[in-house]
Amino acid sequence: MELTRRTALAAGTAAAIAPLSRARAQANTIRVGVLTDMSGTYRDNTGPTSVACTREAVAEFGASHGFTVEVVEADHQNRPDVGSNIARQWYDQGVDVIVDVPTSSVGLAVNQIAREKNKAYLNVGSATADMTGPACSPNTIHWAYDTYMLAKSTGGAMVRAGGDSWFFITADYAFGHALERDNANFVRAAGGRVLGQVRTPFPGTTDFSSFLVQAAAARPKVIGLANAGADTANCVKQAAEFGITRRGIKLAALLLFVNDVQGIGLQTAQGLVCTESFYWNMNDKTRAWTQRIIRRTPTNYPNMIHAGCYSATLHFLKTVAAMGVPAAKASGVELINRMKATPSEDDCFGTGTIRADGRRLIPSFLFEVKAPAESSGPWDFYKLLQTTPANEAFRPISEGGCSLVRS
Repeated sequence: MELTRRTALAAGTAAAIAPLSRARAQANTIRVGVLTDMSGTYRDNTGPTSVACTREAVAEFGASHGFTVEVVEADHQNRPDVGSNIARQWYDQGVDVIVDVPTSSVGLAVNQIAREKNKAYLNVGSATADMTGPACSPNTIHWAYDTYMLAKSTGGAMVRAGGDSWFFITADYAFGHALERDNANFVRAAGGRVLGQVRTPFPGTTDFSSFLVQAAAARPKVIGLANAGADTANCVKQAAEFGITRRGIKLAALLLFVNDVQGIGLQTAQGLVCTESFYWNMNDKTRAWTQRIIRRTPTNYPNMIHAGCYSATLHFLKTVAAMGVPAAKASGVELINRMKATPSEDDCFGTGTIRADGRRLIPSFLFEVKAPAESSGPWDFYKLLQTTPANEAFRPISEGGCSLVRS
């Protein structure tokens, strides 16, 4: 697969990619590849809006730094083999960094390829906390969120509220397994019980009725939805149809985005709790930034993954400018090390640091979905319940088992 010719220069205008044989032009061009889900379960939560946010970062970075920036995009179809092939070919053809990559099985595969090729990888969409644990790499930074953070914030709050018996409905791949594992650990640590779990095929499942009936039959206080995107939305809608919550069973949407709430509707989603590290309506800066993004994607507001793609790309470009293009292209490890050593700052997340294991530290916010009468307008869906500071939101670095961390 050749590089797509849809590009963005630092000034934000379209231009043709110079032929690969033109080494001089190549040497002065930084290529950013957005590898994402353009057509599947996670399209609204990543996909075109991840691309738009990456392009916004390039446009805001500007054209006065002595090099041009091109953005290429591709759909990995939530398949590790497809994602691996695209990543390998992109790196071989001059892509300098890959951004986003939802679906943890795909993200873990790209993580390994970036290490083999000594290129940079800014993981935003893949949630597995293993990315900064056993699978940590000197070529990778993990932005925005992970399964440990979600479990500590959302799962931990449910247990404290009395939800001490759980049954999990889990997407059967790396992300779902990690989300179930991390939440189950918090439940048990708090003295709760896990009554069971059922694994649902991924991708392609739309009818969750039999899984919901099996979960309800165990009579848990909480059914934990260890899935995301359309799968979570379908579970919530179908649970409402079966009257599961009317039986006193609570639903814990362990990864829920503002885009999912839009699809489910406030009438059905009201009362759900969820965790994000970004909400468009948090403050003046996030609201102003969101207005810039919805000019590009008017039907879809940004979530923490979209904001993460913008934030990670902007920090990457600032680092390239500080290092110089030749040095940035020479070694993904050196580029990532420089990014770790430099505090990042932007309108989405404010100022933050990156740990040695590649974890970008960001506060996490526990939200409750508003009732329809509480919403003041379009996409006004969340009310803030609690904030976990950045230095407490993620797994302690000493507990991850990352080989980059010296004891």
